[in-house]
Amino acid sequence: MKKPHIGIIGAGACSTEVSRIAEEVGKNIAEMDAILICGGLGGVMEAASRGAKINGGTTVGILPGENFRDANEYIDTVIVTNMGHARNALIAHSSDALIAVDGEYGTLSEIALGLKIGKPVIALNSQWKIRGVRIAFSANEAVKMAFESIHGPDHQIS
Repeated sequence: MKKPHIGIIGAGACSTEVSRIAEEVGKNIAEMDAILICGGLGGVMEAASRGAKINGGTTVGILPGENFRDANEYIDTVIVTNMGHARNALIAHSSDALIAVDGEYGTLSEIALGLKIGKPVIALNSQWKIRGVRIAFSANEAVKMAFESIHGPDHQIS
């Protein structure tokens, strides 16, 4: 059975508090034996990747540029696209569910793409209220909601 692919989307620069939240999301994803997909750079992406790697998880970074060295140090598999923000579509399509942690306009575009193609989107610490986006109030709740959206409400999550 294929491991779930959970996309973590958020800004390339973030506060210490948002970084802590994103790292906790990554940790929870690793503990659920899912693959974390992100944009591979800094901020939320790096914090979530760090949380996953420290806890034995697998990470994939889909980069906007052409240099694999731009990926943060916690990325296992680097995919270079040389597509700029258009790579956001690849993140949305490659994920079974998306968790938006805080975010800026790039995150907003990923949320919209995810919703457009029918992917479950969960927001944590979001500044936006968007129809179709489920709101979580903790990292654990966000990951639980992502797994339930993939596997159904009877899926057991610790």
